[in-house]
Amino acid sequence: MRFKLQVQEDEKDPRQWHDVNASDGSLLVFDDESVARSKLEELYPILVKMERFEQDTKRTRVLRIIEDDDD
Repeated sequence: MRFKLQVQEDEKDPRQWHDVNASDGSLLVFDDESVARSKLEELYPILVKMERFEQDTKRTRVLRIIEDDDD
């Protein structure tokens, strides 16, 4: 199972989620969910901390990548 990170950059538009990319532009992908969550907190410490204290604030997420067996 693999995981990717997403961030919502505009809190006024909840549909605007963006994948988090590495410095070379490739998609950041992780094999371990806890490693993905740690990286999310490293890259977006303020947003992650805000989510812990504010109930209605959700601007970061870790998503499971569904892989197609045909690939």
